[in-house]
Order: sequence, then structure tokens, then C-alpha cells
Amino acid sequence: MLANPNNGRLHCPKPSQFLHPQRPKCFLFPNCPRSPCFTSKSKFCNLSLLLPRKSGKGFGIRALAEPGVSTNGPQGYPPPYSVKIPVGDRHILVETGHIGRQASASVTVTDGETIVYTSVCLADVPSEPSDFFPLSVHYQERFSAAGRTSGGFFKREGRAKDHEVLICRLIDRPLRPTMLNGFYHETQILSWVLSYDGLHSPDSLAVTAAGIAVALSEVPNSKTIAGVRVGLIGDKFIVNPTTKEMEDSELDLLLAGTDNAILMIEGYCDFLPEEKLLQAVEVGQEAVRAICNEVEALVKKCGKAKMLDAIKLPPPELYNHVEEIAGDELVRALQIRDKIPRRKALLSLEGEVLTILTEKGFVSKDAALGGSETIPDIFEDEDEDEEVVVDGEVDEGDVHIKPSLPKSTPLFFSEVDVKLVFKEVTSKFLRRRIVEGGRRSDGRSPDEIRPINSKCGLLPRAHGSALFTRGETQSLAVVTLGDKQMAQRIDNLVGVDEWKRFYLQYTFPPSCVGEVGRNGAPSRREIGHGMLAERALEPILPSEDDFPYTVRVESTITESNGSSSMASVCGGCLALQDAGVPIKCSIVGIAMGMVLETEEFGGDGAPLILSDITGSEDASGDMDFKVAGNEDGVTAFQMDIKVSGITLPVMREALLQAKNGRKHIIAEMLKCSPPPSRTLSKYAPLIHIMKVKPEKVNLIIGSGGKKVKSIIEETGVDAIDTQEDGIVKITARDLASIEKSKAIIINLTMVPTIGDIYRNCEIKSIAPYGVFVEIAPGREGLCHISELSSNWLAKAEDAFKVGDHIDVKLIEVNEKGQLRLSHRALLPDTDPEKASAKQPTGDAKDVVGSQETSEKGLPKKMISIRKGDLAENISSPKNNTAENTLLPQKKFIRRLVTPAKDRPNINKDKTKKSSSEVVNSVSSNGENTLVNGEANIG
Repeated sequence: MLANPNNGRLHCPKPSQFLHPQRPKCFLFPNCPRSPCFTSKSKFCNLSLLLPRKSGKGFGIRALAEPGVSTNGPQGYPPPYSVKIPVGDRHILVETGHIGRQASASVTVTDGETIVYTSVCLADVPSEPSDFFPLSVHYQERFSAAGRTSGGFFKREGRAKDHEVLICRLIDRPLRPTMLNGFYHETQILSWVLSYDGLHSPDSLAVTAAGIAVALSEVPNSKTIAGVRVGLIGDKFIVNPTTKEMEDSELDLLLAGTDNAILMIEGYCDFLPEEKLLQAVEVGQEAVRAICNEVEALVKKCGKAKMLDAIKLPPPELYNHVEEIAGDELVRALQIRDKIPRRKALLSLEGEVLTILTEKGFVSKDAALGGSETIPDIFEDEDEDEEVVVDGEVDEGDVHIKPSLPKSTPLFFSEVDVKLVFKEVTSKFLRRRIVEGGRRSDGRSPDEIRPINSKCGLLPRAHGSALFTRGETQSLAVVTLGDKQMAQRIDNLVGVDEWKRFYLQYTFPPSCVGEVGRNGAPSRREIGHGMLAERALEPILPSEDDFPYTVRVESTITESNGSSSMASVCGGCLALQDAGVPIKCSIVGIAMGMVLETEEFGGDGAPLILSDITGSEDASGDMDFKVAGNEDGVTAFQMDIKVSGITLPVMREALLQAKNGRKHIIAEMLKCSPPPSRTLSKYAPLIHIMKVKPEKVNLIIGSGGKKVKSIIEETGVDAIDTQEDGIVKITARDLASIEKSKAIIINLTMVPTIGDIYRNCEIKSIAPYGVFVEIAPGREGLCHISELSSNWLAKAEDAFKVGDHIDVKLIEVNEKGQLRLSHRALLPDTDPEKASAKQPTGDAKDVVGSQETSEKGLPKKMISIRKGDLAENISSPKNNTAENTLLPQKKFIRRLVTPAKDRPNINKDKTKKSSSEVVNSVSSNGENTLVNGEANIG
């Protein structure tokens, strides 16, 4: 049988007939003399030898070019096709056949200017049989979609971000129930955001794109799915609201389903009543139904035939064998209440069933998959003429197979089939026990909650801790409080930095189920459960103005037997109270289950809703519905359906039963012993908030952050956070540090008044033109040499030194906020007019006019230098005269001096000035001004 040259893949009408041979073959290269296909007639061997062969395992051949599929496009590809589908108040554009034509199916879905591209591919050869459908989903938001690149060191997109992982789960969860059992070809869904306009969210679009791509592909599925988002603004429900509309929405609901059932919902709200939630689900279901109907028409036009022949189910006879062997023992094992003993009993019973079937000759390790079908041998007959393959006749990947006549072999069951059937039979017996006997594995009734025990304050050094135990599920929750530096930064497509001041991290180690397993980076399940618990607790947190802390909650699952994410909600709520977080109310969570087809086990046919399900009920049941909230409403919910879907009446019943369960859990949590402390831990940081004028914020920060760093180093606080609106947050471990930094900031940002007198102020540094005096911690002003004394001074060092304390008066505040001080104004018996005539004040007129009075007390050389400096600075911007170097110059270092108790010293800057700067300032401004930058605060 020749392969189809158009697509380079095998065309096999009955792939189920091609199974592995019983005897091994020798695989050799075609040109090797030992090869059985080496002949002088053929250049190539029969490529059937290159097929993967594993002893005792069957394989299916993938067929792509099925009859009836249109191949009118270029190179045999289906022609491009596009369709507009109404969704809410606008349309989405679905296109296929344009991009990714070598994939099994690919589509682009456009909403506004947001474009999502999704492809579906599947392996040519089936993988090992398993009870878990081999589906992998990868979703990526490329920064180029928004016209930007990553802000990190690596510019290429790498590991998936948390929100991308969450969207992967949103795509995977509704698709998996629609996949048919027995299909073992590995399937991969890749989804990329190629364009993003900032208004139309890509997550719901990606769910719909994946559902359409699977429907168009060869993957056998039962129904077409689609997804939409529903928001609530006022009393109006909006389908696929924009990001701006979602800012005012009370509800964030993402729903996926088929044309007649709901498969997955996930959402968050602010204590929304159950009836409102049901109305939102109904609106979303109508939108999903409209999309699915349009997609069905699209599939009829350009969809590919499904690979139904590749489905391999265990033979029906095996179910009878397993039930006969394990029936009574299985009933007794399912009555064991504790999880670990019950699991060990079931594993032992499974081994016994396998042993008995092997002894009876029904199971062989070399048995081929296929059940009661005959098993043909595929081998190379050396005596027959071989097909000659000419170069260029077929593309790579084409295989020529010459099947032999089928040879019957005894009926065998594979070990994998036995294990799969045993698991299905166990689920069947468990469901029967619940429906017929009205009792679950642990003896509870359908609406009964497991025993609850909780206590707080386990960890003395943690800011808050709680241990919540419900049956065999246990969560250790720990709360850590911090400042803004502890907030989590989110890098998104919009390009605006987003900081999360509350986040919950969920950890599920293998030890919590008594197993050995992988321990490393968080799994997709851990990220999803953590986000669900985080969004459930978020509505009860105080605002940042009322509680300025960043809050981190860690939930470590120490025991697990179902509902661990909801245990994280309960434990997290207690830990928040123990940490002193003023939450609005208590929040709890519960997981609901369901047995749908009860008439099979003697029931009345109505679905049976289970409260607080265990792990086995989750695995064997038809629904996992997690609901968090209080008596008044719901804050978070997540539902996964494992069958064809549920209807609104069933969901209404589950929500009402979950409400009764939440009331019971809240009452049990009030019995917590020891109770939460409800006060801040002595080990928690202190945060002081103060308000300054917005224009004064830069004074606190200083040049390059020098001032704020010096304050932190001087006072010992952990951090000082400033905002543009003038809000300043000081974080420290003790109150004394906060008071020190608070005093410095107050003095830095105060508005001094001309005429104010400051006593006992320290001289911080000395320059040729005067001294810098600290009038308050961190606040300095210039006392010019003319204002230091009533007598004439040649140098400030002649009368003062660094560290001296003097009284000063504020005489001027310039436009830059620089302060000019006077010590002379406070001296007794001072004649200001006489002193002013004798002492230069710093401007050009003073320097020239003081020559006559100065000649008596100064050498001629000094006078000539000052005249020369003045003349040169007027004529030229350069000041390189030889006389300049003769002026006394010193390098004054501002060093730390033990501060007064109420005025800590924080200035560590170094100052170096020369007399030329005085003349420069004088000549350029023509008036008496402060030296550039010297009195700048910070």
C-alpha cells in the first residue's frame, strides 16, 4: 500500500489491523549486506521495518487524507475560510486555512484588534494507554503583540507566567471532558496572542479558539466548546466586556460549555448572591450556544474527518472478569474509612486480580492491545518481490508497508487494560454504594461535612499562623506582613507596572498524600489552586489607606483527601486574623461533588449532590464544584464537569447546598482554640504614614536618592516610601526609629519664616564664603561670612570651626528654597550700618568698595588678588589666574557628629569650594546670592 504523496503521510483505511508482530525482527540499514531487504534490484528496503515496534504493544496508523475533505487550496491544502460570529454586542472573526496549514487544524480569532492564533497537532503513533487523555496546552502572550519587549534581562519569552498558566488551565479543563476515551495519540494545543489592543481580553478568546481548532481537527471529540466572559455593571450583564468595563464590574465570570450544557465556570465577585450568579451563568450559556451553532456550520464546510478508528477500548469481556474476581472484596475495601488503608487495600486487590487473570492465561506481558480482534503479523518476506521507490517520488516520512495474511492468536488482555478496567469498576462500585446505601466511603450522608478542627498561633515568630483540619485534609497557613518592597510585580502586555499587595501561594508536596514525588517549582495545579484561594480572600481585605501592609499568605497542604484549595481559604482566613489584619468578615470554602446518572444504581434518576467531597469522590464523581464565601454571598467559585455537562437546575441545587455547608463551617471555625490574636505581632514591622506637600517630596529623596538613603542609615528604619501625592510611609522594626526619621522628614519639609531664630545650631561645614549651619535635623542654611560677626573677618575659620554651636536668624529664603542665615543679627550692641560698611557681603560693589578699609588690615597682595579675580571674572568665564592659586583653599569634609537627642545628624556629603566661586556668583548675578547648590536640601 503506497502512501499519499500529497501530504507525506500514510493512508490506512483500517489502521486497527496493523499491530506489532509476535516475533522480533532484525533492523538493519538497507545497504548493509546482512539486511534481509538488501538486493541488487532495489535501492531502498521496504520501510515497514522502520516502524516503531515494542514487544506486546499495538499501534495505530494516523490517516490524514480522508475522502470527502476539500483539498482545493494550493498544494492540496484546504481553501482559506473565514466567518463572523456575533458575541454580545459585537462580532468575532474566525479564520482558518490562512496560517499554520501543516497543523491538524489552526485558527485565528479576532476581537477588535486582539488576535489569538491557536493550532492543534497530534502524534502519528499512539502513546501508552492511560486513564488520562494525553493533552497538553500551551498559551503565551507575546510582548510584540502590544508593541513592546520584556523589561527583564532576557528579551525572549521564556517560562510561562502565572497568569499564562491560569489561561492554559481555562483552555484545558472544558476540552478534556469532550475527548473520547481510548484515543491515545498525544495531542498538543498551542495558543499565542499575536495582537493586543488593551481593550479586548485574550483569555476568553483563547478558549473559543481552542474549541474551534479541536472541532476542525482530526481529534475525536463529542462536542464543540466555546468560552465567554460575563460581567455585571449595575444590574446589566455584559458578554465579553472590555477591560475598561471590567473596572466597574461586580463580577468576573468565565464560562465554557457546549450548545446544551455547561462544562466549566470560574469567577470572582464581591459577595454576589447565588441567584445573581445563576443569572450570569444563564446569560453566558446563551452566548456559548450561539457560538457553538456557528462553529458547527463551519466544521461541516472545512472540518477534517475524525480518527475514530484509532480509538481502542478495553474489551467488554474484561469488565465481567474483573467484577467476578474482585466484586465482594472491592465492596469491603470501599467501606474502609481512612484513606491510606483503603488505598493500600485497593492496590493489593488490583494485584490479586492481575495475578488471577495471568494464571488463567488471560494476561500476558507480551499480549497485544486489541482484545478480541485477530492479530496480523507485519513482517518482511524476503522471497517476494519488493517495491522499488524512485528518488523524489515521495516526501520524507512516507512509509511503504506490505501486510501479510492475518494469523489468529489466542485472546489476551494487556496489563494496562486490566488496570484501566479495575479503576472503572472501582468507581462504579463507589457510586453504587453512595446511591443505593446513602452512605459514602467514610460513612457520611451526602450533605454531611467532615469533622473540623482549627487552631491559631502555632508559629511564634511568624506574623500570623493557623492550622485548619477538615477530615483528612489539612492546611498550614502562614501570614507575612511587609511594606511595598514585598509587593509582587506583574509584567503584562499593557506595559504599566502592576503591583500586588496581597497574594496567596499554595504548596502541595507529595508527602501530604503519603507518596514520593517531584518537589520543585510550583505545578500548574498549585498555581491554579493558589489563585482561587487568593481571589476568594481578596474581597475581605482592608483598603491600603486603612492597612498599608503588603500581605503574603502561604498555604502548605500537610494532609490531603479532597478540597485542599478550600482548606487553604479557611486556614488563610484564620491566619489573617491571627496576624492582626482587620478583615471585613470570615470567608470559608467548600467543594461539592455529584453523581449524575443515579438510575443506573437504582436511584430516581435525579443527580445526587455531595457536600465536602473526598479525593476518591472527586475522582469517581461527575463534578468538582468549589464555592467560597460567607452566609451572605459568594466571593469565588470554580466548577469542572467530567461528563457531557450539567444544566442550570443542577447547578442551582449545588449552590444552595454549598451555602448551607458554608454556614456550618463558619460556625465550626468560631470554635478555634486557641483563637486568633487579632493584633499585630511584636515581630511584624511598623508602618507610619505621614503627609507632606507634594512639592517637598524631592527634598526627602535628594539627589540620586542620597538623602533618603542617609535617613535610612542614620535612623535604622527598614524603608521609606514616597509617593507623588505627598504620602510618605516609614517602615521600621521599632517605634524609636520611626520617631527619629519622622522628625528628620518634618524638619526637611517644614516651611521656615523669615525672622525665625534658631538657637544652639551646629556648624556642619566651613567654606571660604561662610559656614553651613544645621538649623534642624537634615535642614541647613548658609551664614555668609559677612553675617558671622560684627567685625570684619578674613576667614571664617578665624572665629569658628566645624562642630561649634551658634544662634542664627533666618533673613532670606530664595526661590529655590535655600536659606540665608545671620549670626551677626543676634549679637549685642551691633551697629548694622557700620558693620555693613566694613564687611563685604559678597557682591561686586561690596568687594570694590571695601578696598580702602581693607588696605589697612590686609597685605597689598591680598587686595590685588581680589581685584584681579573680579576683573578677570567679568571679562572671561575662565578663572585661571596664578593669583587664584594663592587664595587659601581647604577641603572640608562633613563628618558624622554625635547628634543631639532631638536632632540626629544625617549629612555625610563632602564639600569643596574655592574663593573663585564667590566671585563667579557675584559677577554673574550682580547681586548677593547663595552659592549654587550649597543650600539645596538633599
